[in-house]
Amino acid sequence: MRLSRSQAEQNRQTVIDVASRLFRERGFDGIGVKDLMEGAGLTQGGFYKQFASKDDLVAQASRRALESAANRWSAAVAAKPEDPLGAVIDFYLSTGHREERMDGCPVVALGSDAARQGIEVKASFEAGIREYLEMLGPWVGEADGEESKGKAKAILSTMVGAVILSRAVNDEKLSEQFLQAAANGVHMMSSAGNLRQEPPQ
Repeated sequence: MRLSRSQAEQNRQTVIDVASRLFRERGFDGIGVKDLMEGAGLTQGGFYKQFASKDDLVAQASRRALESAANRWSAAVAAKPEDPLGAVIDFYLSTGHREERMDGCPVVALGSDAARQGIEVKASFEAGIREYLEMLGPWVGEADGEESKGKAKAILSTMVGAVILSRAVNDEKLSEQFLQAAANGVHMMSSAGNLRQEPPQ
């Protein structure tokens, strides 16, 4: 039976959503087209009607995952608008986020994979990383200041690295120490200057 255009688009979006989560759990090379389509409740035969290639899906799923991650930052800030940076630190450097393999930060889950991908996938990651930095910048200094841009890069690097390290070890205490040390370090970095507490307008 021929699908309507709207149903075909809905199926396509479902595949992107499912892939964005499964890639974070298993890596770009850890799951094939057949299993991705099964995860979306669809048959493998429809894949190439929806995507030019697996690389095409990887790029789109990466974009979706990074958009989802930025939305989670926004949700954390909305719950604690008087301290936006603190809200993001509390969420991002938590054991809960560490355990979220399918829904956690795609830069943590897939950053090393993305480094081996083509320009489209890297473009998706770059856009998402830039959005992180744009959110962080005003919370650690003047919105357009070079110092705040540098701080934002240092803070993001610290947070991403800490979650990667916390996931890479068996020792629960050491894992938590990475997260706590990063949280302490980020607070120190952010307070070394004028910390702007209110979210950007």
